[in-house]
Amino acid sequence: MIDTQSVGDMIGAVPEERETRRASRYDAIIATLVGLCALCVSAYTAYVQRQQVRAAVWPILEFDSSNAPDIHFTLANKGVGPAIIRHVIVKVDGQPVRNWREVVEKILGPGHLASESDMSGYVFAAGESRTVFTPRDPENNPLNFDKSNPLWVKMNKERFRVTAEICYCSTLGECWILRAGGLTAGTTTETRHCPTPSDITFQQ
Repeated sequence: MIDTQSVGDMIGAVPEERETRRASRYDAIIATLVGLCALCVSAYTAYVQRQQVRAAVWPILEFDSSNAPDIHFTLANKGVGPAIIRHVIVKVDGQPVRNWREVVEKILGPGHLASESDMSGYVFAAGESRTVFTPRDPENNPLNFDKSNPLWVKMNKERFRVTAEICYCSTLGECWILRAGGLTAGTTTETRHCPTPSDITFQQ
């Protein structure tokens, strides 16, 4: 059989094959770039969704005291998600105390009473506020606003000696430490985990 394909035809086919291989490489590069873009979009979408969920369950605790209608200390969750109390330290003059009884004794001396509510281990719902400590006189009456009452005047002044350090977490496991009370504004800082209980841990 006689080969009728000319040498010129065979030479001309070589560039065509090269063009085909080059186009295939371009297609592979484009497909890779498209895949990377899709991966980035997916990761960003997951991040945005995570931030939205985080914002939807973000707790914000506030610890404060007031002198009206009586002298009392409150802990409130101003956030939009539950606050899980993991660890509490309460101090008087910078010295840790174990319970509210020690607080009232350090401030008013022995013989005075108080209404108390636990903070440690408590779960504060969004918007919940709780009176955690209300000092009382020897007749078990709350110290109502009365500038003529020496006991009210003393407690109203000395309540600023009390400070609290409260570590709490969201339902996502993100944690913060609130430092509040006294005469300075409260601060909240994010932390990886709450402290483990120790000798200075508040028991209520």
